[in-house]
Amino acid sequence: MKVLVACEFSGIVRDAFRNLGHDAMSCDLLPSERGDPHYQGDIRFVLDNRWDLMIAHPPCTYLAVSGARWWKGRESEQWAALEFVKLLMNAPIEKIAIENPIGKISTAIRKPEQIIQPWMFGHGETKATCLWLKNLPLLVPSNIVEGREARIHKMPPGPDRWKERSRTYEGIAKAMAEQWGKE
Repeated sequence: MKVLVACEFSGIVRDAFRNLGHDAMSCDLLPSERGDPHYQGDIRFVLDNRWDLMIAHPPCTYLAVSGARWWKGRESEQWAALEFVKLLMNAPIEKIAIENPIGKISTAIRKPEQIIQPWMFGHGETKATCLWLKNLPLLVPSNIVEGREARIHKMPPGPDRWKERSRTYEGIAKAMAEQWGKE
């Protein structure tokens, strides 16, 4: 399967698919932390490359409810972020998953098909994550564990906080690859 992982600098989801033999590539404006295959640049330049599946992680700065207190006066940035999400949702790709925290997408575009938590996939933490799906089944929890720590939410301020908060958990990436890679 030919898989595009959009807006991913970490390479976590890309590598989960590659580990199962899929032709997967990540794309982000930032360089990949795990090397190639990675396209560093605007996703619009690779959307039409005949992908079978796209998993997209659009930036949540102007979308996540956790940042709602900073939305006032940033309506144009939020509008642009929502337009970008619509672009990804309407990409010419048969199977699409859009991943983002609870936020503006749910009220401005549509409700998600599913909300998952890291503890459903082997990580004893909480971080509600919405999935908007096109031609994909809901993710089935693969490793429910105890522990419900809000580690991500409690992260102290710092220059790389946004990066740490945006990473996909390995267990979720593995479940995506194992379950959606069969579709």
